[in-house]
Amino acid sequence: MSAVTSRSNWKKWRFLLLRRFCQLMVPTLFLASPYLVQWTGDTLLINGNLSSSLTLDTLPMSDPLAVLQGLLAGHPMVARGLIGAGVVILLYGLLGGRSFCSWVCPINPITDLAAWLRKKLGIRNSHKLSRSSRYWILAMVLVLPLVTGMMVWELFNPVSQMIRGLLFGMGAGWYLIAAVFLFDVLISTRGWCGHLCPLGAFYGLVGRISPLQVSATERNHCDDCMDCYAICPEPHILPAALKEKKGDSPVLNKRDCTRCGRCIDVCEKNVFSFQASFNHQIIASTRSDNRVMDSE
Repeated sequence: MSAVTSRSNWKKWRFLLLRRFCQLMVPTLFLASPYLVQWTGDTLLINGNLSSSLTLDTLPMSDPLAVLQGLLAGHPMVARGLIGAGVVILLYGLLGGRSFCSWVCPINPITDLAAWLRKKLGIRNSHKLSRSSRYWILAMVLVLPLVTGMMVWELFNPVSQMIRGLLFGMGAGWYLIAAVFLFDVLISTRGWCGHLCPLGAFYGLVGRISPLQVSATERNHCDDCMDCYAICPEPHILPAALKEKKGDSPVLNKRDCTRCGRCIDVCEKNVFSFQASFNHQIIASTRSDNRVMDSE
């Protein structure tokens, strides 16, 4: 029986609900910070946006790709910006680079909605795009500042446009968001996040060093129900982890996996689990938690 019909609502939606809560809380904290000053004295809880922020006047966080573009464009960079970029790289180096894509990025709900709408409308035609395209676009994003002296990508970056629009008013940014949505609905399945987004490509490279991973630790229990393929935003990473062959690891591709946790939610056989490992030695796992929950 499909996991979607046999598991409780919490078990099959838990990580999606947690992700949506996290994605909602990020802009909410930016918006609410001025109104929380009475509880924090004269200190803003979070001041800024996803490009650059300061928490409690102490912890800087900066978009490392934006900082790198600024450096390549020859713009002077204050120490706080460099430290903030280092903090973010360290954070996503630990959590998995593309966890930004599924847990923080404000564009993710838009592209998830587009994928859902494609299914509802029965749209099957999808333009094939190379997954390496995002790395070529990333390279172009880094070359343009060298040539123009400008952070060209930030003029069109839908992520920064979305968060700034939510905080200060969207304006013409709506056209850019609509273009991403229509592209995913009408032209290419998961086209933006899975094939084109240079920010996702950048965080994917950062995620290669992450100890946090999703692993098909119980792949011998897989019954080929295909529920994980239907729900995964990067389904190409599943076969190598699920089908044991000589030399194949059960760990899902660290670079492309978004750590969204949906495969864990929908799998009735508890094939997948979150794990933290250093030098391939597992030090933490949600597998035992899954078993306890399924026995309830």
